[in-house]
Amino acid sequence: MSIYALKGRFQDLLRPGVRGLHRAGVTANTVTVAAALVSLLVAAAVWWWAPAQPLLYLALPLWMLLRMALNAVDGMLAREFGQQSRLGAYLNELCDLLADAALYLSLLSVPGVNPAALWTLTWMAAVCEYAGVLGLMVGGSRRYDGPMGKSDRAFVIGVLGVLLAPGWIDGAVVGGIAWAAAALCVLTGWRRVKHGLAETG
Repeated sequence: MSIYALKGRFQDLLRPGVRGLHRAGVTANTVTVAAALVSLLVAAAVWWWAPAQPLLYLALPLWMLLRMALNAVDGMLAREFGQQSRLGAYLNELCDLLADAALYLSLLSVPGVNPAALWTLTWMAAVCEYAGVLGLMVGGSRRYDGPMGKSDRAFVIGVLGVLLAPGWIDGAVVGGIAWAAAALCVLTGWRRVKHGLAETG
């Protein structure tokens, strides 16, 4: 199970807005790059200012939700309006990896957090996504299997932001959740490889 399974319904809600963006001349690649740049800005703001002003941790759930919408929007623009390209494929994967890493690591400034936990989550998330992309290299599809895919990790980081803002959790809890998410990333990577092999076998 993964939040990714809800993507179809989410896209239906976004479709009228996507048509409007297309009419305005907005391209899929523009949305992809803009989302990555804003992710870096949000991550920098959280890392630098949130420990002293905890309400800024709420930027994480707010941006994660908007970013998931933008991730759906760029894909819909590409597929439904003939904007698919090799450059777009590279930008989509690389910008997501960069943005994810920055947002996860923005929590390094949480007092008392275990840096190893967040770094491990970041690395395992990258491996997990690479395992998904490898499906294309072996003649199958891009794998999005859960339980800790991109949308699921965004949900976890968003929840951490909600809990950190009022001070309901501390760095030790953040580290523990990061370790658990990293372990689920390992499981997710294994499932993506397994199902990718089954798909092409």
